[in-house]
Amino acid sequence: GEPKEAGAATPAAPATPPAQAAPAGGGAPLTADELENGVGPVKELTIGTGIDHELAERGEQIFNTKCMACHRLDEKYVGPALREVTARRTPRYVMNMMLNPQEMTARHPVARELLATHMTQMPAQNLTQEDARALLEYLRKVAREKPGAAHGAPDKAH
Repeated sequence: GEPKEAGAATPAAPATPPAQAAPAGGGAPLTADELENGVGPVKELTIGTGIDHELAERGEQIFNTKCMACHRLDEKYVGPALREVTARRTPRYVMNMMLNPQEMTARHPVARELLATHMTQMPAQNLTQEDARALLEYLRKVAREKPGAAHGAPDKAH
């Protein structure tokens, strides 16, 4: 394509970034908040700096039963590797993707790109927001661990 010149005539409002164009799946254009945090039920979220190990343990159990069919921590499987997802995406984006995968891939440009890359629609897992929060905590915990660390083994002696 040709480089755009500053001040080139554009019929639409020039302040609107291209990412806010109407989604391919139809529906209203995404807001800046939706572009950053995803489309779904999680509109507000407060997370401390530390890890809630009890919550992360519950998240690991959910991950092992609902997510392992398609995801691994350190390698692409059916879906993307998830160990570093919390470094790539906001906490609300991660939870909204878990809770609202169909609308995310229909409306959000990053989720649409993931669908094109992995060629598999993430199915709804019938998670509650509490389940998604526990999964998020597990993903936050594993992001702090080195790949190859004992997966599934407790990180503290009991």
